[in-house]
Amino acid sequence: MANEQTDSARELHRKLAAELFNETWELLERAERTPDDDDRMLDAAHASRYHWGIAGTVVNRARADWQLARVNSVLGRLEAARYHAQRCLEGCVVHAIGDFDLAFAHEAVARAAALAGDHATAARHIALGEQAAAGIAEEEDRRHFLDDLASVPRPG
Repeated sequence: MANEQTDSARELHRKLAAELFNETWELLERAERTPDDDDRMLDAAHASRYHWGIAGTVVNRARADWQLARVNSVLGRLEAARYHAQRCLEGCVVHAIGDFDLAFAHEAVARAAALAGDHATAARHIALGEQAAAGIAEEEDRRHFLDDLASVPRPG
């Protein structure tokens, strides 16, 4: 019986994590958000990461950290953006997560660095992201990543 409850609880955490991740994504894609939307987006991203931390894989956690890095970059929250971008990249390196996850980890670090005005670090991670893009198996995923990487602010 205890295993059933554990399995049931894990499934609930996974379901909540996925729903909150998707809600965060929808809010990120809105052309216009209110301050309340921004708060909800940040709360949903943190809640998603919390639930993935309980019931997710290392890939789920890396993706949740990427999403937190993006949300915080969009909201201009530099330290949080840097922190979650670094956590995402570390997770990818430590757990040998490649493909688009590694590429997006470099994008997150580049975006946070650009927000900080650290153009050298941003440029280095843009280049590393471009290199990682060669390892993205699906052409559509590669194009999506390169379009996203192109949106990282550059100097001038």
